[in-house]
This record gives sequence, C-alpha cells and structure tokens, in this order.
Amino acid sequence: MSQPRPPLPPFTYETAVQKVRAAENAWNTRDPERVSLAYTADSRWRNRGEFLEGRAAIVDFLTRKWAIELEYRLIKEIWAFSDDRIAVRFAYEWHDAGGQWFRSYGNENWQFDASGLMERRHASINDVPIQPSDRKFHWHRNSPRPADHPGLTDLGL
Repeated sequence: MSQPRPPLPPFTYETAVQKVRAAENAWNTRDPERVSLAYTADSRWRNRGEFLEGRAAIVDFLTRKWAIELEYRLIKEIWAFSDDRIAVRFAYEWHDAGGQWFRSYGNENWQFDASGLMERRHASINDVPIQPSDRKFHWHRNSPRPADHPGLTDLGL
C-alpha cells in the first residue's frame, strides 16, 4: 500500500497550489520511478493520444518521453480546483536529438483519491518549435524551478 501524499483532498486554494508545485518539482527531476509514486497503482492516464493504466505503464511512458525530450524543464500553474480535482495549465521546454527546441503547451485535469494519490490524469498538449534565443526556462536541469523564477503568467505564457 502507498503512503499518503499530502496535501490531501478536499483541497483549498492553498493546498491545490502546493499539490501543483509538488507535481512540477517531481516532473522536473525526470525520474520516472519517483514521479510514478504520486499516482495510484491503477492510475489511468490520457496523454495526448496515448492511454495508460498503472504505475508500470507510467514509468515506461516517462522513460520513453525523457529519452526524446532532452533538457526538459516544466512550469505548471493552477487553473481551477474542487474537492478532489485540480486543473492545471503548463508549458515545458525541451530539444530533440537534432537540437531543435520546442515549447510544449498544455492542460491537465487531475482526480485524486483520499490519500492524495492521483487516480486520473488527462493531458492535452501542443508542441511549438522555438529558437534557442526564445527559451524562457533557465535553471539547472533535473532540478526544481527556483522559487524566484517567474511562473507562466509572469512570463506572459
């Protein structure tokens, strides 16, 4: 059985923001095993056109993702919340093996169980090629966004 992952539902604005930042920080490690622990053992995902179920599928998906999306850096921002659900918007920057940079924009809808684990994740994402000079996410890779680094709204995204 998994350990509870505070903050737990029902969410307040403050606890929902904490949950969003915790997810952002975990994804920025690019550690599939670590990230998968925030999800229920039978978590169901839709990521773009791919449908996943369970932690093993999440680990496989993230391993494939981060083998392609190099120098990945992510910012998430709360959009809305209710008792056990959170909606976020996000953007992340990365480059492919050929050196082409992208900014990927998206929205996610999350549903949590009583122990604070995410049981459903639905993500819609669009990739936009950018020039290296257009990058806005500058911090050490595989680490959390620094507290003083602007968020999406502050960056005009």
